[in-house]
Amino acid sequence: MQNPALLFVCLGNICRSPLAEGAMRAAAERHGLAIEIDSCGTAAYHVGSPPDPRSVETAAAKGIDISDLRGRQLAQEDFIRFTHIFAMDHHNLTNIEAVMPAGSNAAVMLLMDMVPGREGAAIADPYYDGEDQFEITWQDVSAAAEAIVRALT
Repeated sequence: MQNPALLFVCLGNICRSPLAEGAMRAAAERHGLAIEIDSCGTAAYHVGSPPDPRSVETAAAKGIDISDLRGRQLAQEDFIRFTHIFAMDHHNLTNIEAVMPAGSNAAVMLLMDMVPGREGAAIADPYYDGEDQFEITWQDVSAAAEAIVRALT
């Protein structure tokens, strides 16, 4: 059986998915889990770009450095490399499912499906919604990271 490998996916890979990657890396480290963790976007808008400064600032306030992450686009290889692909919202879930190759064994779902009572919920895109939305996004991705840790241990 393949070791867990987790991919977090939003649209541009500069706001939500880097925050989710950072939250998951921190949760895995706290719990002593050695798992592969990455993030990407369904669109190529920000390939090679660092996370949005507001995402970097939000994570840094929690003691997590995501400044070295760089945007990339979802690739066919991701469906082989990762056991779990978590979409931040329904639009990106649809985009992921549309390019998923036949025979993929990756579990594809909304990230908040991992949080009891939040199944089916989307993580709002903070890009246009102001500074306070980044903290709300952080709370959501952190809750999901802890739920994933519980599911894996």
